[in-house]
Amino acid sequence: MSSSLILALAFAIGVMAGLRTLTAPAVVCWAAHLGWINLHGSHLVFLDATVTVVIVTLLAIFELVNDKLPATPNRTTPGPLGARIVMGALCGAALAVGGGQGVPLGAIAGIVGAVVGAFGGYQARHQIVTQLKVKDLGVALVEDLIAIGGALLVVTRF
Repeated sequence: MSSSLILALAFAIGVMAGLRTLTAPAVVCWAAHLGWINLHGSHLVFLDATVTVVIVTLLAIFELVNDKLPATPNRTTPGPLGARIVMGALCGAALAVGGGQGVPLGAIAGIVGAVVGAFGGYQARHQIVTQLKVKDLGVALVEDLIAIGGALLVVTRF
């Protein structure tokens, strides 16, 4: 697999982390656990451990529910945005390792993707809700499906 494809996939998984912070790492953990991504011999091998898969999956499910609550902060505020950046970096680095590339470039691609996903996702959701005058819940559920499906599409390229 070419280095440019690996970086594109790292960027794409970062975009998914920008949409939903923990969906991307949950899918990456499952991919590593199922052997789709090889992290053995790297410092990211902990991502394929059963305990990591279970914890991150439960946190991702909690996030999917929590996102629909009115008190949930905007994804572009410092705390949620920072978490998305960290998860984008982690997932991008994991894909880079899985593709035999360097961790730093994968992490940077994941970070850029997370920022694009966070701001782009916010704008898209806001515009759809206001312009089409539809309920936010419906748009949020579609966004969930995009984040899950997109992350699965990315990790199955390995």
